[in-house]
Amino acid sequence: MIRVLIYGVTGYTGVELIRILSSHPQVKIVGGSSRQWAGQQATAVFPFVNADKDFPIYSSEELQTAIEADVAFLALPHGESAALARQLLEAGIKVVDLSADMRLHDAAVYEQWYGSHKAPDLLDQAVYGLPEVHREKVRTARLVANPGCYPTCTILGALPLIGTPGLDTNTILVDAKSGISGAGRGAKLNTSFCEAGESFKPYGVLGHRHIPEMEQELSLLAGRQVSVRFTPHLIPVSRGMVSTIYVRLLEPVAAAELRALYEQRYRDEPFVRVLPEGKLPDTAHVRGSNTCHVSVHVDERTGWVVAISVLDNLVKGASGEAVQNMNLMMGLAETVGLEGLPFFP
Repeated sequence: MIRVLIYGVTGYTGVELIRILSSHPQVKIVGGSSRQWAGQQATAVFPFVNADKDFPIYSSEELQTAIEADVAFLALPHGESAALARQLLEAGIKVVDLSADMRLHDAAVYEQWYGSHKAPDLLDQAVYGLPEVHREKVRTARLVANPGCYPTCTILGALPLIGTPGLDTNTILVDAKSGISGAGRGAKLNTSFCEAGESFKPYGVLGHRHIPEMEQELSLLAGRQVSVRFTPHLIPVSRGMVSTIYVRLLEPVAAAELRALYEQRYRDEPFVRVLPEGKLPDTAHVRGSNTCHVSVHVDERTGWVVAISVLDNLVKGASGEAVQNMNLMMGLAETVGLEGLPFFP
């Protein structure tokens, strides 16, 4: 049985880890951390946790020494994971970091977007945990940087287009939308019900922190610099994410040819489904699942390729992907504990 710790267990991604891991046949959650709920049992904080799945909640400092474990999930705010990851690795615990602390390979780029890095020497050890791209590296990793939700959605939607003849992928345009849970569980005015419930608004228009992450991975795939013109929006749903991706055509390319390209690329991927002609992705069809749905279209009139991808920002965009990475790191089939159908409707 794999013994698991969840740091930041009472945030949305932490709670989603509880939901997924409580049904995982090879995992036992042995402890969690929370500033507010330290000293409580999980069943006292979350009545939906069954008694046989109960575990203690500690402060972050106490959890480091309280319980032996095999894997730690760090569902913590950006900037809080790096130093903790070092201590856990030194204790022989594998780490899946759901923050941005380990996602960027270049410490200077990290500091430009997030501020000073607390453990820059770990960046060379961290594997970017997008299994559809880095599966074999994840299998042997001790430290995995779980991707952000927008980057997962966007990279999976754009990936088959990179390097395809007849397309200009030097600059990719991305119009993306996320459910409110992507902003976290903390109380904020702009994500309160009255402020966000009847609202649909852009944010981070010229400087969203996920931009360097997307550019890093797409550039590595292309073997040259790829720029991403990214505009995110907040939509009044609790969970769900859409990325609509635009790539300029340099010469005529048939829609059927691009669809076949997507089907070939994702043929053996358990959590990416390419929709057939005439079908468009819908967040309702992936809600609560670890699945990403994608479609690709050619607008011959204007000369653009339009790729659309959807996922649940808390599952394939965060905690589900983290469990997928853990499965690979621990030598399990990556689908274990993640095969449930979506919450529909």
